[in-house]
Amino acid sequence: MGETIFLMEQVTYADSSHPVGPFSVSRVAAGKDLRGAIDKAVNLVGGFSRFIEPGDTVTIKPNLNTADPFPASSDPMFIKALGEALLKAGAAKLKIMDSSTIRTSTRKVAAKIGLTPVAEELGAELVFLDEHPWVGQRFPRGEYLKGADIGEPVMSMGKLVLAPCLKTHRLARFTGAMKLVVGLMKHSHRVRKLHLRKLQQKVADLASYFQPALVVMDARKVFVTGGPTNGQLEEPGVIMASEDMVAIDAIGVQILQGYEAKNKLKLPVWEMPQFSHAAKLRIGARSDDDIELIEP
Repeated sequence: MGETIFLMEQVTYADSSHPVGPFSVSRVAAGKDLRGAIDKAVNLVGGFSRFIEPGDTVTIKPNLNTADPFPASSDPMFIKALGEALLKAGAAKLKIMDSSTIRTSTRKVAAKIGLTPVAEELGAELVFLDEHPWVGQRFPRGEYLKGADIGEPVMSMGKLVLAPCLKTHRLARFTGAMKLVVGLMKHSHRVRKLHLRKLQQKVADLASYFQPALVVMDARKVFVTGGPTNGQLEEPGVIMASEDMVAIDAIGVQILQGYEAKNKLKLPVWEMPQFSHAAKLRIGARSDDDIELIEP
């Protein structure tokens, strides 16, 4: 029997080929009031009402790759604050969805880092993709990665809100919003299809399939070496928001480049393969000219 393909609803842009910039990226200092900082960051790019409508089903995609502490994985308090903001904006149903790295139970990771009780407080449905079927998807814009299996619940996730951490990555140079969607992909395909060659370009190929409604990045703490599970820890102390994965990642990498560290971020941002290939695919910002950085 042939492969079953389920088509997820895609966003069609004005010219049917690529989104139109400039893309706003906000950057705000995160003090003790975490919820207030998230609200401020999102308000600077148009407010939650720009992205969420009353009655929406909204899915938060955190970083649950491993149970290592933030910024290796998401800070549950950040997810709680973001979830509260989304519910206040009118989300009727809230989901938190991910799958951890290969041979790792996402359910156990969520419990260990403290996300399980947070989901209960929010009334959110925790969706562990490793406990669900995987379905084949084609990536129309993909060049090196033309398709892969995606968790079946992704097909009914409603509006996607990415909540990435920011850090260097031993293989992909860095991990932010674009690479966060790897957690929606079948484990064995991450090994065979994604990591064997052209990993950085394939991250952009995979990201081209998704159009998040909003990205809210937790960059209070970052790794500037190593990654994704450990490294030299620094504390930029900021939270960022944007409608565009590429734009927010570009500003994030500039933050990482501001620290003296031995890493793979010595290239100009737009020459790094994740960005240069994303620009080729026309999935978001393609240069600094496409980004409007907004700070209070």
